[in-house]
Amino acid sequence: MHTVTLTKGVPDFREGQVSFDEDGHLERGNTPTVMNPNDKHALRTALQTKVRHGGRLSVMSMGPPGYGDVLGEAMESVYADELYLLSDRELAASDTWATAITIATGLQKLDETPDLVFAGFKTADGETGHTGPQACWCLDWPIITHVIALDVNEDEGTVRAKRLVEGDIEEIETVKAPMPAFVVADPEFEPTYRTAGDRLTLKDLRAETRERAKNHEEHLTTWDHADLNLDPDYIGLDGSPTIVSSVDPIPKAPAEREATMVNPGDEDGMNEVFDAMAAHAGGER
Repeated sequence: MHTVTLTKGVPDFREGQVSFDEDGHLERGNTPTVMNPNDKHALRTALQTKVRHGGRLSVMSMGPPGYGDVLGEAMESVYADELYLLSDRELAASDTWATAITIATGLQKLDETPDLVFAGFKTADGETGHTGPQACWCLDWPIITHVIALDVNEDEGTVRAKRLVEGDIEEIETVKAPMPAFVVADPEFEPTYRTAGDRLTLKDLRAETRERAKNHEEHLTTWDHADLNLDPDYIGLDGSPTIVSSVDPIPKAPAEREATMVNPGDEDGMNEVFDAMAAHAGGER
């Protein structure tokens, strides 16, 4: 069994250092990057599947070379066997459609067709939730969204899932689809390892992957648009029908506190510190 998890690096908005070019496009190479938080739900779903059914697990992303570190983090999280990065300048400034074309092509280039592809339900920078479903559409595979529980029948070649109906936690439906298929994990998904065998497998995979993740570059394959045989007119900015009319930079949060430096040897200064602390503690010195 072969599964693939899609992940993405997103700007670390906490840093307040998001960089845009003069046309309003995000400069990912000059912006601190972290793993998309919602992808972690997909990673947990993929890990549960690997623990229960074994097989090979890959992680794939599209982005600049620095995304290799995001993939390394994903390898350690999901105990992946191999990593794939789709990266070159021709892919820069892709919208969700151009990204989906690239990812679908990357999935087709793998030496073994995945049985399942896991995706997060949206990204922190775009919030569209388009890329996973669009990549699935390119491949003409079934897709199950808002998944909160998952089981695979390898003999039948099917996946059975419980999903929230339109994201409503109060309404759940059970669906079944043939593989290969896409699975979009919901934040409500909680992995379960009921048997002792599953828990022992999880422990063994964790120890094995920690060693592999130390040198994740050795397990990283990078493909550019030429490797994927992609026409530059259909990828990157030229292949993106989305038009960005304007971008408002994210300002740094204003400082709300002032700091006063006090030398411990300054008796009067330290008395002022104790007086201020006592007032908040409701006690006396």
